[in-house]
Amino acid sequence: MADHAAKQALFDALAESAKALANGRRAELIDVLMQGERSVEDLALEIDQTVANTSQHLQRLLRAGLVRTRRDGTRIFYDLSSPLVSTLWRTMRRVAEAHVEGLERLATAYVGDRSGLDTMTRDQLRERLRAGDVVVLDVRPPAEYAAGHIRGAVSVPLGDLRARLRDIDSGARVVAYCRGSYCVYADEAVRLLTAAGRDAARLEDGFPEWASARLPVERGV
Repeated sequence: MADHAAKQALFDALAESAKALANGRRAELIDVLMQGERSVEDLALEIDQTVANTSQHLQRLLRAGLVRTRRDGTRIFYDLSSPLVSTLWRTMRRVAEAHVEGLERLATAYVGDRSGLDTMTRDQLRERLRAGDVVVLDVRPPAEYAAGHIRGAVSVPLGDLRARLRDIDSGARVVAYCRGSYCVYADEAVRLLTAAGRDAARLEDGFPEWASARLPVERGV
């Protein structure tokens, strides 16, 4: 007869990844790390926590095997341990979007009303890139662009966009993208571009989804 204690131990271990993600700040860390490797200090700024608190969260993710570390001098860098971690987080988001009551209201409170923003799907952008009649702007921080970006995209961090408007072809269709569905950088970029009289749209999601779909990407500055 099967040992029920052994079964319980097995299922406790199987639940460990979900337990590690059962915290909003740790989920935020995974969302940021989907963009690429980051230092503890950078991650603390991203999730608006102290370095000490961020380190504690990262250690919990490390113990669960969801992240890995690399040391460069006195600095420690974190990265996702495998693409499966990205898949896990995207699946958790989809389940929440389908079943958590009030999530749409919470999302709107954060990202704002997107009804007035033009949106382009991944397939549409792929076709426009093939035709060569679109300018793609990566409005994430430079470190995330260097870690991986849509092939042919130009790095224009959101904070630099207004100053660099003159560098963008005024007659081109412009598509901005950032980290994903719950990232507001692309929304703000499209609003700024539209106010400046440009033909602009946001990608329907972000770089992680583009890369997961095995669409063309490249790395480096």
